[in-house]
Amino acid sequence: MRRTATRARLRGIVVGQLAGLDAKGAPVVDYPGNAAAPLVARTCVTLRREFVGREITLAFDGGDPERPVVMGIVQSAPVEIAVDGDRVVLTGKEEIVLRCGKASLVLTRAGKVLLRGAYVSSRSSGVNRVKGGSVQIN
Repeated sequence: MRRTATRARLRGIVVGQLAGLDAKGAPVVDYPGNAAAPLVARTCVTLRREFVGREITLAFDGGDPERPVVMGIVQSAPVEIAVDGDRVVLTGKEEIVLRCGKASLVLTRAGKVLLRGAYVSSRSSGVNRVKGGSVQIN
């Protein structure tokens, strides 16, 4: 007989945390009321190492608290992404950040565009115009 046969069953969705990924890439999860150490779970969504520490939604196979299934990742902020074949629209409530290594592009709600990088190059086959209320160079 399984040890969980006498334990209470869990019904519905529980919000837990992605504690890590094991050597095979399977999620290791924890949740409030978990009497055991973090558990290896099955998943319905793709999980990556950068998601470790994020909140996740869990269901339990047969209600068994030792058989968690990751149903999704709790989104911290609403993000809208629309792709129509001609353009891509990314919408963030406060800001959008594109980052790769030492380079980043930040768009803020206040209308600021922040471009940072170890090397920034601007080229144009036509007019390369810089306009602003004031323009500061160096």
